[in-house]
Order: sequence, then C-alpha cells, then structure tokens
Amino acid sequence: MEHFYALVQNHAIIISAVILILAYIFIALEKIPKVTIALLGAAVVVFSGLVSQDKIAESGLNEFYFINFVDFNVIFLLVSMMIIVNITTRCGIFKWIAIELLKLTKGKPLMVLIVLAFFTAILSAFLDNVTTVILIMPITFVVAKQLDINPVPLLITEIFSSNIGGTATLIGDPPNIIIGSAANFSFMDFISELTLICFIIMAAVLVFLYLCFKKDLKTTVEKMESIKEIDNSKTITDFALLKRSMIILTLVIIGFLTHDITHISTSIIAFIGASILLLFENPEDTFKEVEWNTIFFFIGLFIIIGAFEAAGGIKLMADWLLKVTAGSQKIASMVILWASGILSGIIDNIPYTATMAPMIHEIELEKGADFVCPMWWCLSLGACLGGNLTIIGAAANVIVSENSAKHGHVIKFLSFMKYGIVVVFISLSLSSAYIWIRHFI
Repeated sequence: MEHFYALVQNHAIIISAVILILAYIFIALEKIPKVTIALLGAAVVVFSGLVSQDKIAESGLNEFYFINFVDFNVIFLLVSMMIIVNITTRCGIFKWIAIELLKLTKGKPLMVLIVLAFFTAILSAFLDNVTTVILIMPITFVVAKQLDINPVPLLITEIFSSNIGGTATLIGDPPNIIIGSAANFSFMDFISELTLICFIIMAAVLVFLYLCFKKDLKTTVEKMESIKEIDNSKTITDFALLKRSMIILTLVIIGFLTHDITHISTSIIAFIGASILLLFENPEDTFKEVEWNTIFFFIGLFIIIGAFEAAGGIKLMADWLLKVTAGSQKIASMVILWASGILSGIIDNIPYTATMAPMIHEIELEKGADFVCPMWWCLSLGACLGGNLTIIGAAANVIVSENSAKHGHVIKFLSFMKYGIVVVFISLSLSSAYIWIRHFI
C-alpha cells in the first residue's frame, strides 16, 4: 500500500482532477443517482489518500482531514431550512395565498401569468425552488382547466420565475448558500446586491414570455368568472401550526436580516428555528421529508473537490484564469458570469459552484477581497440564472416537466430550450450591464 499511496501523492493533481471530471460526467448523464456518484467519489479520494482519514497529525490538527473540506454552514442551513419549510407548508398557508392572489386577477389570463410568475419568484427567494414549484403546480393545473387554456405556458413561466427569484437571496438557491458561506456574505448582502437586478430580469423576461404566449392566453368571460368562485375556505388545515410556524419563520428571516448586527451565522439562526419547531412535531415524520439525498450529495461533493483543492488543482485553476484574463478584474468577472450561465444550463449548478467557489477564494488570497467581490456576484448570477437554459438545468425544471407530462402536457427538451436560450441571454446581458455599472464605473 505504501507504493500505492506514494504513486497517488506524486500524481495527486491529475488523479483528483480525473475523479472530479468523472463525477461531473456521471452526474450529467443521470444514469446513476448523483448522491451515489458523490459518495462513491468521496470514498475513493479518502481511500486513496488524496485527503487524510486522520484528524490528528504529528504537528497537531490535520488540515487535510477529509471532514475539514465539508462546509457544515451549508449543510446545517440546508437541513434547517428544509425542516422549517416542510413543517410550515403542512398548514396550507402558501397555497391559500396563491389562490387568493389568483382570485384578485378576476381570471384574466395575462394577469394570471403575471401573478403566478411573481408569486413563484418571491416564494423561491425564501423557499427552495423545488418546494415552490411543487406548491404552485397543482394550483396551475386547476386554473388552466377552469380557464380552458394550455397550462404549459404558465408552467414554463413558473420554471423561469423560480430560478430568477431563487437568485435574489442567500437561501433561494443552493449555489447562493455555497457562495454565501465561502465569501462570508450575509443575507442582507444578497438582498442589497441582487434583488434589484432580479426584479429587472423578471420584468424583461415576462415581456418576452407574454409576446411568445399571448395567443395561448385567451379564454371566455364565463370561464374568467369561475376563478372568483374557487373555494379557499378549507385550504388552511391547521391554524395552531400556522401560528407557530409563521412566528418562527418570521423570526428566522429577521435573524437573517440582522446578521450584520448580531453576527450570528445564518446556519445557526435557521438551526435554532428548526429545533424550536421540532418541539411541536414528530421528529421521525419530519426527518422523512428532509431531502437527505441532496444533503449527502453535498457532503460527498465537498470531499471530492477538497481532494482537488488539497492537491493544488484549485490554485492552478485560479492562476490560469488570472493568466488568460491578463489579471483584469473586469474580464475575469465577465468570463465567470457567462461561463457559469452557459455551463449551469448543461451540468448541475451545485457541483459547478462548489468547484468555482474555492477557485475565487484562491484568487482572493492573492488579489484581495475587493478584487474578487464582483466575481462572487457573477458566479451567483451565472450559476442560478443559467439553470433556465435547458429543461435539465435545475431540479425545479425537471420536477415541472415530469408532472406536466403526467397531466398529458409534454414539455419537449428543444421546445423549452428555444425559450431558455433567449431568457438566459436576456438575463446574462442585463446582469453584465448591472455588474459593470455597479462595480466598474
């Protein structure tokens, strides 16, 4: 085994890069569950000695201990928010709000499109995208049936809205959670930096989608009237749960907003909120609803990327980016934005962001925090908005597509992509202008 470990150490960058690339390939092919790939890859890098199995080294704590590469801020924030959202959702409050908003549209298809789009975007800023679309889809099918219109334009709009809305906050999309932890950005940093541009992108995308779908958004006066008659009186099923979950959710968000004052980590705030809610729930039932596949996917992924980082591969990537951009902050930022937007539409944006975050951090060590600040925001905008490029670009896209097919409305890959290309081009173009104005002028 000594010869084996010596061989691995002598070729650590190449071997760790091959494992990382193979993981990317198998994740993209979707033939094997991505959590299995991540955990298998993590097991390989630990077994091969690319990262250490030992917590203690001769000189003290071992910096290459494999657990050190797992970002537990990300893990605890994800688990805690999943618990809070799953418990809060049970009372029916989000569905109740959606139906009330739809009744205000008086059944006008254009207004329905706009309301569903903005409600999805706002909800996605505070819940995860998958939860949001799961909540919105049943309502969408009911409304489309009552108006006798094709639900596909509404569903496609909700996909785009969920990814745009999720970009606006720290907890809206997993890539932002990774970036927030790596760059030490607060919840308010994301709000102040990204909310305005996300709103502008939403408005521009909605204009484009209306032009594309206006022929499909026609119905009769009688059918519009039927929307007003939807019974929403029994949507909220547990008022006691409603009160305590909304109190905790509100306090957690206040905690996020006041991070700069309290200096309490967002993961700890969410952890406290989830723990309090669990006092009133059956933990066994609640934990069944946590997306453990996603959590262990993150853990395995962090270890695989940690091996590449420990071997020096991340530093090589950082040096290469600075070299090809001639050390230009502006060019490097734009390269990160557009490369992230395109690649995240093709491969999973979570492993992509998890790989890029250490690279930008490496550049920060060399050039300073001010130099990389716009690069972090470019990574966030590109990775989150790029998910709109294809129907497999984000988990929410896949969920909507599968459910739409079950209802007899197939969203074809190329049909979605013809809208996705334009939406991503609009999003990245506006993001480029925004970053340039905000950081470079």
